[in-house]
Amino acid sequence: MTGFRAAALAALCIFSTSLAAQDIALRSRDGGIEITGDLLGFDGEFYRMRSHFGELTVDSSGVLCDGVGCPSLTDFVAQLRVSGSTTIGEVLMPALVEAFALRDGLTATREADGADRFVYVLSDPAQNRVVGRFSFHISSTDAGFADLVTDEADIVMALREIRAEERAEARGLGLGDLTEPNRSRVLALDAMIPVVSAGNPVDAVSLSDLAAVLSGKLTNWQALGGPDAPIVLHLRDAQSGLTQGIEDRLLRPSRLTLGGEIRRHTDNTLLVRAVAEDPFGIGLASYSEIGNAKPLYLSGSCGFHLRGQRAAIKTEDYPLTAPMFLYLPARRLPALAREFLSFTRSSPAQIVIRRAGFVDQSPEELALAHQGDRLANAVSVADGLDGLAGLKRLVEVLSPMRRLTTSFRFEPGSARLDAQSRSNVQQLARSLELGEYDGRRLMFVGFSDGQGPASANLDIAAKRAAAVRAAVETAAEAADLSRIDISSEAFGEAMPMACDDTVWGRQVNRRVEVWLH
Repeated sequence: MTGFRAAALAALCIFSTSLAAQDIALRSRDGGIEITGDLLGFDGEFYRMRSHFGELTVDSSGVLCDGVGCPSLTDFVAQLRVSGSTTIGEVLMPALVEAFALRDGLTATREADGADRFVYVLSDPAQNRVVGRFSFHISSTDAGFADLVTDEADIVMALREIRAEERAEARGLGLGDLTEPNRSRVLALDAMIPVVSAGNPVDAVSLSDLAAVLSGKLTNWQALGGPDAPIVLHLRDAQSGLTQGIEDRLLRPSRLTLGGEIRRHTDNTLLVRAVAEDPFGIGLASYSEIGNAKPLYLSGSCGFHLRGQRAAIKTEDYPLTAPMFLYLPARRLPALAREFLSFTRSSPAQIVIRRAGFVDQSPEELALAHQGDRLANAVSVADGLDGLAGLKRLVEVLSPMRRLTTSFRFEPGSARLDAQSRSNVQQLARSLELGEYDGRRLMFVGFSDGQGPASANLDIAAKRAAAVRAAVETAAEAADLSRIDISSEAFGEAMPMACDDTVWGRQVNRRVEVWLH
């Protein structure tokens, strides 16, 4: 009875299953307590109801439900509503749902529900009944967040981070702070790749020039080493998370906006096809779908060349990496939905993600000897004898070790980790809790940009490494950290990833890496 009373007086945010409000009565099994009100939701385990105590969450195992609105405890069907990005929803999520069903011995039947909607009906052949319905609304990142705040979605698929106004609106509606680690997760990684037609003589573009093209300030190929011809810009529609990610990450830091003539496309396939057929076209395509177009290197005034390759995207060394987010409000999902979300982080799910053409989240180890581009770039910009000495120390310390692809970077002008890195904290913490690195040496290594005195940069890098280490250790509550030799180190500006002459290059250089021995 005490547990029921505590549950009855706890006003919590909860469920995904939205039912039409119906009168019910919940009684403790000894009949001592009864609460009446409107049933708002049921997730197979807990009731959500509106009563004169307020909105309550009550464990179904401790009460009996009376009323026409009472759901069946034995024939409960888990409901999950997912809305947002077409890039995520058309291929990746369906592949994950089908793989999840196969793993659990369920059958997954896809049913159309309109032009941009479909439902996966999950059935248990052993019980000969439906156990779940996962509904998808495939539209855009904008529409996904709109569905969330109107209670038409439980999960948002997003190709960009949540914006300040969306975060504020969600908090105002009691959906929690969607920037918290347990409110968002990175499902996979994509990247924005500059592409041109195969016959275009241009092979590389700097981030500064790319931003100038996007803002309409640079309009002729001659400025990029190409022919005297107008540049034709191809982008996804304005509501696309990929397009909005370009604005947020590439243009806003320099106070630029999209400008000039833009040819819009409703999906990645159409965009890439149009660029491949346009001798004067340039577009930003998804890494997962480049087609017959030619990808450009990202270059810089200091001579760096960055390729949009899998390893560089996975470590976020490629500056136009685009994390693929799932945002979840502060409400309880049905057990089947929670199991699915857990599955998306499993090893089998990472294989599905790779087969779908995206970059997975499973950590990999890279030897220092396999990072020739990084070392070559570092040698080329080493500043005098002190710079070479710092680079020599780096090689001596890291040569026996291997770099983990899990990296940490920070929001522009802030000591706060960016969204991808906050997800990486949770991922690395879980690995520590599972004992995956027991008996090994794990080092958090801080790097900085080259702005300012080298000694100050080294100190900043050391503080960042120590802060990330502390965040991971705090998150790894169940880990036995005595089984791991954990330390932090810093090399400041010794190994830049990009030129320091742009805000984007400096942001990429300010990072914390993880090295293992």
